[in-house]
Amino acid sequence: MAGDYPDIDITPLIDHALLNPTATPEQVKQWCAEADRFNFAAVCIYPIHVKQAAELLHGKQPQVCTVIGFPSGATTSTVKLYEAQEAVENGATELDVVINLGWLKTGKTSEIHREIADICQETGKTVKVILETSLLTDGEKKLAAEISMDAGAAFIKTSTGWYGGATVADVTLLKTVVKDTIGIKASGGIRTIQQAFDLIMAGATRLGTSRSVDLLHQRDTLGKGE
Repeated sequence: MAGDYPDIDITPLIDHALLNPTATPEQVKQWCAEADRFNFAAVCIYPIHVKQAAELLHGKQPQVCTVIGFPSGATTSTVKLYEAQEAVENGATELDVVINLGWLKTGKTSEIHREIADICQETGKTVKVILETSLLTDGEKKLAAEISMDAGAAFIKTSTGWYGGATVADVTLLKTVVKDTIGIKASGGIRTIQQAFDLIMAGATRLGTSRSVDLLHQRDTLGKGE
């Protein structure tokens, strides 16, 4: 089985996620320490924890990522922009913004574009737009990806993890739209190293998961042929 895995170091692709509503400062400290130890791309935490994470990771490699409009995407554009700006003031360097799904379903594409573009322009940070693919048709996924690219997003992200997770089919579909123009973050339900590698091979350039350390243990165990 180990021979089936590509020779890819997944650690710099991982956003180490702690998005449990009951997360404590002690857990944030643990997640930041793990991100630093393993050189993950980022920790992904709620806005309330950004200031703590920024202090813990100051001068270190992992980025501080937080979620905006999470998990529904149904807050107003003004609130999302304020939330994003406050997060940046507190030390966030990456913003995972949930798209307004109701607008997408009713064809309000200009409103979606404006909301994303405003956050990109006003913060100047890496913005990943969460599409929530499990709730969308293939046509809606493609449209959302196109809007996100045009609005200045650095990544599109498959899911919040609240309504379903990342699939190879969705990553493959999104890759046909964005090609190599922007990144693709696969997130939600990534529990095995096989899933991680399959998503990367399909085109994912980031992986959002709370099971980051376990994935590395799985990789190392399989690499030893155990």
